[in-house]
Amino acid sequence: MAGQFESRGRGLRAAADLFILLIPALRKQSPDPLSGRISTMAGSSVTDGAAERLGFITRVQSFSACHRLHSIHLSDEENKRVYGKCNNPNGHGHNYKVEVTVRGKIDAHTGMVMNLTDLKARIEEVIMIPLDHKNLDKDVPYFAKVVSTTENVAVYIWDHMVKLLPPSLLYEIKIHETDKNIVIYRGE
Repeated sequence: MAGQFESRGRGLRAAADLFILLIPALRKQSPDPLSGRISTMAGSSVTDGAAERLGFITRVQSFSACHRLHSIHLSDEENKRVYGKCNNPNGHGHNYKVEVTVRGKIDAHTGMVMNLTDLKARIEEVIMIPLDHKNLDKDVPYFAKVVSTTENVAVYIWDHMVKLLPPSLLYEIKIHETDKNIVIYRGE
């Protein structure tokens, strides 16, 4: 019987020793002064013992538009050399596929990062109304002085989308110009 108590005592001492080793690491995880949360691994945080989870939502939308790659900062010869057949004076078209991704905390009450109905409405306002079935260079004032490359279309969508969403929620705009040409923009 005495041996059992000695064995348990050693186990308790080992646990106490382990806790003492962990104290410096726990001190490094001081709570955020504003939220009282302690950061943990994988981007979650702990509040009153419940982990807050981060989620990503992506909504896909397609639109059709035409454009001509032509820079007002280059000569006609330079434009032909840089943009090749995409500098055709009559333009050319694409069936773009846009992926809008938001990133945020999964709400404990709704189970959502964002209501998809709201995201769909913002996409309609930012992408479909101004860009679908339009000549980007002639119908969208933004592209009067900005070359309508897919990179710049992604910037255009980001700049307009970020104004309509809660702060820090927009994560990424991904545009498939063709099956082989894809542009990603994250606001940087």
